Amino acid sequence: MKSLKKKRRIQVLAVAAVALVISTGMIGYAMRDGINFFRAPSQLATEPPKPGETFRLGGLVEKGTLKRGEGETITFSVTDGGATVPVKFAGVLPDLFKEGQGMIGTGKMEDGVFVADEILAKHDENYMPKEVVDALKKQGVYEAPNS
Repeated sequence: MKSLKKKRRIQVLAVAAVALVISTGMIGYAMRDGINFFRAPSQLATEPPKPGETFRLGGLVEKGTLKRGEGETITFSVTDGGATVPVKFAGVLPDLFKEGQGMIGTGKMEDGVFVADEILAKHDENYMPKEVVDALKKQGVYEAPNS
């Protein structure tokens, strides 16, 4: 009788281990495109993304570069003080989006232009995404807001 219980227990543990491995693999497979890595313009200059790779670009909207095209197409440049990346976006920009302010966009590089699917702008006078602040500090162009 003890031998049967021991076999059954080993079978249950083996099935549980296989189920755990399969579920971990499925979760990893599902998330492969959902992870977007943040990059600053200077990082793009030294380490270009793979073709078709989706990532997040952050920095300051360069003054004098915001241009509205036909329809909803908008072009501007993002800088971190060390490099500048041209950006193209088709859609409605956030209300607080403007030149000289911090932003993060999600998208892909196409022919040297970052084509954004989504644009996020800072939401109040004291907030800027941590990744953008860190990249700007690294380039020596970050100015802390007056509190």
